[in-house]
Amino acid sequence: MSQHATEITHRLVSTPGGRIHLVEQGSGPLVLLVHGFPESWYSWRHQLPVLAAAGYRAVAIDVRGYGRSSKPDATDAYRMPALVEDNVAVVHALGEESAVIVGHDWGATIAANSALLRPEVFRAVGLLSVPYAPRGGPRPSDIFAGMGGDEEIYMSYFQEPGRAEAEIEPDVRGWLSGFYAAFSADTMPAPGAPDPHFVSKGGKLRDRFPAGRLPAWLSEKDLDVYAEEFERTGMTGALNRYRNMDRDWEDLVAFDNAPITQPSLFIGGGQDASTTWLAAAIEAYPVTLPGLVSSHLLDGCGHWIQQERPAEVNRLLTDWLAALPN
Repeated sequence: MSQHATEITHRLVSTPGGRIHLVEQGSGPLVLLVHGFPESWYSWRHQLPVLAAAGYRAVAIDVRGYGRSSKPDATDAYRMPALVEDNVAVVHALGEESAVIVGHDWGATIAANSALLRPEVFRAVGLLSVPYAPRGGPRPSDIFAGMGGDEEIYMSYFQEPGRAEAEIEPDVRGWLSGFYAAFSADTMPAPGAPDPHFVSKGGKLRDRFPAGRLPAWLSEKDLDVYAEEFERTGMTGALNRYRNMDRDWEDLVAFDNAPITQPSLFIGGGQDASTTWLAAAIEAYPVTLPGLVSSHLLDGCGHWIQQERPAEVNRLLTDWLAALPN
């Protein structure tokens, strides 16, 4: 690995919504890495040096509302088209015309929509953990309301401004450790235990989190990095992504059932509810992702895929990138 490939630089670049903080490593074709909830650019710490060493300009951002990026006050400032334009602005601010975009969790959905809405900028798309499911069907809030019976699914729980913040912000570090553990393969609740995706009436999400043990991928130092950012910023910017799901449904009506035709990659965890609940979306890939190069489910892996299984994810990413047309 060259000395140049090992250097990490932090930058702030201007976007229509303010500024985006990014971390950059390496030189070559641009690969834009987009994190999910509740994370930051740091989620890609295992990928940045490997991509740089493989000859790519690897750039991981703090999504709008996170970390050192801008945090607009208005809830509707976090709707999907605005986040897509942030990504476009980052590419152009870096002096590039196009990029490969790779996302995890909410970042996968942001990456997919970036490729869908701006195909002239995003020439290929990699999706981690959350499959591509085209816009369509009922309004998201109506779907959530019908799930869980007497319990409330977390997407609904996050809708009301201030509600989840009141649970999380008094003990950000403790809440994050439980949330990460709840969806990691080695620490998630056993089959048949109460599901941490749901909240009982009058309860809190953390009532069902595992206690007392960090997942193997998460050190105390790593947890400190995440906790320090959210302790500084609060949780509202991150949670506002969930509060725009109905707006996204309205904004993207012109893309109802639209496929993504660029070369694509999917990597999911075999023990991740994102891949089991959305199994039909994966089965539909021949129609919805006609440019799919490869799709992988990692046995024994939970939701935090690029941190739980960095070596496998890195190999799959670099093999896919190497096969893309220039």
